[in-house]
Amino acid sequence: MTWSIPLVTHGDERRLLENMLDRNRAELVNTLRGLSEEDARRRLVASVTTPIGLVKHAATAQRIWFQQVLAGLPASECDGGTTPGDASFAVGPDETVADVIAEFERGSARSRAIAADYDLDETRTHPRLGEVTLRFIYLFLIEDFARHSGHADILREQIEHPR
Repeated sequence: MTWSIPLVTHGDERRLLENMLDRNRAELVNTLRGLSEEDARRRLVASVTTPIGLVKHAATAQRIWFQQVLAGLPASECDGGTTPGDASFAVGPDETVADVIAEFERGSARSRAIAADYDLDETRTHPRLGEVTLRFIYLFLIEDFARHSGHADILREQIEHPR
């Protein structure tokens, strides 16, 4: 388990939000880098959570929040799956660690590009939560990716240092 120091510690609210989200994106991906294909798919907990599944899930979350909710794109125009829940953790047998990392990084780039066109107070309607702002989307994903990075850290520790 590693802990990184934030590179951006001052600036306006948007700069801080964007950089903290990017930091959490990097932390999540870094927990997957270097794992074998077998280890990346190891189920060490009762749920469907695996190291590779966490990154796949995060890619789905970005598509839902930035492509569907913020940009208003239908699922057919999103660049991958948009089904939430356990289905978002599913990784196909033909998908590699490199494939899932690349999918996540493409989604991150597209999310940044979409968000750049909106103010933090831009309001959209989420189908279950109701009215949300871009600020909320940033905060929600910062929390979500930080939590999943913690999960991934623990899984990686179990893989690298089994008892």
